[in-house]
Amino acid sequence: MTKNLEPQLERLEKIMSRLGYGARRDVPHWIREGWLTVNGEKPKSASAKVYADEVELDGKPLDHPHGLTVIYHKPLGTVCSRKEEGRIIFEDFPERWLGRKPPLSSVGRLDKDTSGLLVVTDDGKLNHYLTSPKHHISKTYAVTLDNPLTGHEAEVFASGTLMLEADDKPCLPAELNIINENSVNLVLHEGRYHQVRRMFAAMGNHVTALERTHTGNLSLASFNLQVGEYQSIEVEPLKQLIE
Repeated sequence: MTKNLEPQLERLEKIMSRLGYGARRDVPHWIREGWLTVNGEKPKSASAKVYADEVELDGKPLDHPHGLTVIYHKPLGTVCSRKEEGRIIFEDFPERWLGRKPPLSSVGRLDKDTSGLLVVTDDGKLNHYLTSPKHHISKTYAVTLDNPLTGHEAEVFASGTLMLEADDKPCLPAELNIINENSVNLVLHEGRYHQVRRMFAAMGNHVTALERTHTGNLSLASFNLQVGEYQSIEVEPLKQLIE
C-alpha cells in the first residue's frame, strides 16, 4: 500500500466514487449487472461495508485503492495545474484518475516549457515532505543556453549572493556543473518561480531548453521512462531513492 495505512471498511459506493470509477448512483447498476464482486461474490447493496482490496470490477482489482504516487516523465508543452490553459499532464494518465479523492497533484511544478522528472501523488503528507524547505531536497536541471558561458556563473551561483528581480532575498547557493560552453547541470536547493531561467537571465543569458533530471538522488534516467510515461511507486521506497 502506498500510504502505509491499515485497510478500513468503507461503503462500496464510496470506494468506487473516491477511486474515480464513477458516481455513487452508478454502483447499484453495476451490482445488478454482476460487474462488481467482493471476495468473488455479488455484494448485497451499494452501501455494504467492504475492504477496497477485496473489490473487483469486471474481474479486475481496483486501481491503487490505498493511495497513488507515480514517477512521471513530463513532456514539453504540458501544464501541471488544471487551472492553467493547455494540455494538462493528467491526460497522460488513466481518465478515472482525474476523479480520485483526494485528487492527484504534482509535487511542485514544471512550467510548460520544462520537461523531465515529476512526482505526482494524492498523498498530501508526501507532497509537503518533498516541497518543504526544511528537508533540503535538491533539484537538478539539465540546461541548454542561448549564449556561451562567460566563466564566472559557477562562482556567482555558489556565492549565495545572487539577487533575482522582484525578490527580497538572495538565492541559496547552487552548484553549476559545466558540460560545455552552452550546456550545464544546475543543482538547486530551493524552488522559486522560474528560478533557473531567472538566474541565467540575471547573468545576461537565455535558457533555450530545460529538463529536470533529479529530485534529490532520484534520477529520471534510472527509471528508463520515455516522454509521457509514468511508473507507480510506494512512498517509503520513493523516499529512500530521494534521500
